[in-house]
Amino acid sequence: MRTNRLLLILLSFTAISRVAAQDSLLNMLNDSMSAHKTKTYVSGTFKAEYIINTQTIESPAKNNLNFVIQHRFGQLNSGSYNFFGLDNATLRLGLDYGITDDLDVGVGRSSYLKTFDGYLKYKLLKQTEGPQMPLSVSILGTVTDYTQDEATETYLNTKYRTAYAVELLLARKVNRYLSLQVTPTWLHYNLVPTVDDKNDVFAVGLGGRMKITKRMSIDAEYDVVPKNQVVSTQVHNSFSLGWDIETGGHVFQLVFSNSQSMLPTQYLTQTGGTWGKGDIFFGFNISRNFNLKKTHK
Repeated sequence: MRTNRLLLILLSFTAISRVAAQDSLLNMLNDSMSAHKTKTYVSGTFKAEYIINTQTIESPAKNNLNFVIQHRFGQLNSGSYNFFGLDNATLRLGLDYGITDDLDVGVGRSSYLKTFDGYLKYKLLKQTEGPQMPLSVSILGTVTDYTQDEATETYLNTKYRTAYAVELLLARKVNRYLSLQVTPTWLHYNLVPTVDDKNDVFAVGLGGRMKITKRMSIDAEYDVVPKNQVVSTQVHNSFSLGWDIETGGHVFQLVFSNSQSMLPTQYLTQTGGTWGKGDIFFGFNISRNFNLKKTHK
């Protein structure tokens, strides 16, 4: 009798051990599958490479070329003689090329101070579905050089016409309708107007996109430059509103801004007007994407 009881206990213990081992193996298998589960990256945080003046985390895909036209008329408060600013215009033409899906390069030329610019942008992190990565992060480096003649010969030296910007683009697609971006920026000017002005300037931009229909959205952008960095001239924070319309391969954006320039080394520290006084520049951005990858028949 005792022998039978002992055998029964041993058999029960063995069965329990096997069940526990199976559960442990199943848990390990599930953990392994979860760890190797393919990540789903968030796409379409913004529809274009620019919120309005500030670049977004979006980039052309590999072997894609993006042609950008940025146009600003004169100030609305310039009166009927200038047709409320429509008689005057500032234009920037840009080309952006995707070296890889995460790295792109761009060049441009603006009529404002006859400025040439170039940049490199690299996507460091990509937002994923779920809690793995809540943000997309890109780093952007820009160099600008203006060529407009000045009264003093000192400015004819290219070295002193050059300025640099490094921006960290932190963006999140909150849901299918709302996307937000924060852009800390460091600016460096080889030459500043006075000894009281800083060669290195820090700023931060806040921007967002609100989708209102399948092909239209409203954008807003506000850039803050802390005081006591640019003191020789009065600088106001840049505030811009935009209306995006997507039409196939084009993204067309109507723009209202108190900044005339479209380059970070200029609109961040050279915005002299305010919305309250009607110093508003109406304009538009147009971008057209071209796929340069060869197709094999």
